Amino acid sequence: MPTRRDTLHHGLAVAGLLASAGLLPRAALAFNKAAFEAKSVAEAAKAFGGSVPVESRDVTLATPEIAENGAVVQMTLGTTLPDARQLLLLVERNPHALVAMFELNEALEPNFSINAKMSQSSDVYAVAITRDGKAFFARRDVRVTLGGCGA
Repeated sequence: MPTRRDTLHHGLAVAGLLASAGLLPRAALAFNKAAFEAKSVAEAAKAFGGSVPVESRDVTLATPEIAENGAVVQMTLGTTLPDARQLLLLVERNPHALVAMFELNEALEPNFSINAKMSQSSDVYAVAITRDGKAFFARRDVRVTLGGCGA
């Protein structure tokens, strides 16, 4: 009986062959390199088609003030903007600031909880991008006593 590891290994091999033959849809291969390499909130918002973000009460972010272990920091983010299309979570001083990106639609309640890693104390941002390209954010300062990204 094949193990999960064997099944995963074979599945990845098949996906690699299909991708190299050009048989996978482009969406399956999508990767927003500019967003992943963004070092600031403005760069990340721009990578997703948003303008320079402005602070807003319509975007919410809940984090602990002090995280004893940066390997697991629970964060909750959301928005009440009716025309939001994306919700981003960024940790400014992480090696890669973009932690998560959620695609929104009218069938979803735009509130999410996530456990994120933080390498050091940093500002954390929740950024909502609307359908017309405007970006709004909420910010929290989180102090980390033990880094979680190999620091």
